[in-house]
Amino acid sequence: MRRRRRRRINPVIIVGLLIAAVAVIGIVTTLIMRRIPTKKQMDLTEYYGQTGESEAVIIIGTQILEEKAAMSGEQPYLPVDVVDSYLNQRYYWDEEGQQILYATPSELVSVPASSEAGGDVWLKDGTAYLSLDFVKRYTDLDTYVYQQPNRVAIQKDFSGISVVTANKDTYVRYRGGIKAEVLRKINKGDNLLFMEELENWVQVATWDGYIGYVEKKSVSDVQTVTMDRTFAGEDYTYLTMDQPVNLVWHQVMSTDANAGLSDSIQNMTGVNVISPTWFYVSDNSGNIINNATIDYVSTAHDRGLKVWGLVDNFTQDISTYEVLSKTSSRQNLITQLVNAAVGAGIDGINVDFEQLSEDVGIHFLEFLRELSIECHKNNLVLSVDNPVPEDFTSHYDRAEQGRVVDYVIIMGYDEHYVGSEEAGSVASLPWVEKGIQDTIAEVPAERVINAVPFYTRLWKTEAGTLSSEAIGMDTAQEVVSTNNAQVYWDSDVSQNYGSFEKDGCTYQIWIEDAQSIAAKVKLVQTYNLAGVAAWKLGFENSGIWQVITDNLSGSTAQ
Repeated sequence: MRRRRRRRINPVIIVGLLIAAVAVIGIVTTLIMRRIPTKKQMDLTEYYGQTGESEAVIIIGTQILEEKAAMSGEQPYLPVDVVDSYLNQRYYWDEEGQQILYATPSELVSVPASSEAGGDVWLKDGTAYLSLDFVKRYTDLDTYVYQQPNRVAIQKDFSGISVVTANKDTYVRYRGGIKAEVLRKINKGDNLLFMEELENWVQVATWDGYIGYVEKKSVSDVQTVTMDRTFAGEDYTYLTMDQPVNLVWHQVMSTDANAGLSDSIQNMTGVNVISPTWFYVSDNSGNIINNATIDYVSTAHDRGLKVWGLVDNFTQDISTYEVLSKTSSRQNLITQLVNAAVGAGIDGINVDFEQLSEDVGIHFLEFLRELSIECHKNNLVLSVDNPVPEDFTSHYDRAEQGRVVDYVIIMGYDEHYVGSEEAGSVASLPWVEKGIQDTIAEVPAERVINAVPFYTRLWKTEAGTLSSEAIGMDTAQEVVSTNNAQVYWDSDVSQNYGSFEKDGCTYQIWIEDAQSIAAKVKLVQTYNLAGVAAWKLGFENSGIWQVITDNLSGSTAQ
């Protein structure tokens, strides 16, 4: 019989098939693994950065700071600059007294620094650190303190915050992707602070200080919520008038000049506050010159006028920084001002500190806080004059001013001033209106007063050189009339504009008159402001008082 031959399978084919099978399995496995989220926990030291044993990472809201807290046992201490910048700007480091000052609405709290930890203020390596408990005494915060690595997470915003809610158990990951390492497990129903929405992921922050990503399908749509809080802070109350403020400044250079008040206000109507320029800082120790007299106050009160004495920093030889940055001189200034006000029987203090450099900002604010305490103890209205907001005056911090003083006054003039490179209006309507808009974005409108000018500038160009002088309303009309100036209403600035040639010179004038002042005063009603002020008594014409009264009350056609 013929044997059947067995068919042999080529070993090469077998090997090829095995390789193909392994490859297929590998591909399938890879595809499957790519769809399986990792649960690997991220190294938190890598995430937060390396810290020393005696320091801790600071996380505030949705931001991990570069600055570090100091640790004493389990108690974190925050640098005062961090507290001021992010949490509560009223902790004031008094370099002179080596202490922290905290101004509440009713008292000035002082806490001396110690070279050792354990108290409220720790002076460590030349830097003031505040214990977390001390910060929470006056600040509404949620705080979380952890170890390995040391870190303190702080939440400070609880009103109108954007959150998403987990609709199932999930993870916050370091990056947006299921293979990104895990920062924290999230349970169904947990709220997360919303930061940014991506295609399939949402950037979030947890309340305890992790900032990362969750899958969009794992959370709800963004919601705006306000958290219930039990923190009971002390609120400011304000001394405000029950009618629109109609204020005029009265430039008084000496006590003898006070005798001219009766004549100056003889034809004045509608005004309810007069602010004489009585006080000025005379030296770097905070002493003042006081030109107030009781007779002036009696005359004003008899005419139904409140008196807000003005204090300025115009003395050439003083340093506003020196006066306000030293607690001894700052408090001496406050004491002298309040004593002078009470002694004269006036109704308020008007602060007119101008050309403040950026380094004076924090000390100026502390001055206002401390002055506010003493003013309100003595039933004195506190108002503060500010230039129209510009980027270079942000250190005036009108928002903080508005929290601690009764009235914030906008000096709505000097758009063009002596020394300006080009001629122009002292206070064009669009410029004034923008100043109001920018101010009430920071300060409640009902405590903002807009100041208007009773003066204009007569601009002179001679041989290419520009100069100007400030003149009052009647003088401006005389200039126009005497020189037969061509005058027309410039709707771009809402003023009458005139020009003329004389003796080889070109003259220009943007006139402040009944029309221009009416347009500015109407803005008080448009923006629901507290009232109007005017610089200065003596520059007005006789009819302007009624113009202001009518437009302040809205009795004229709009």
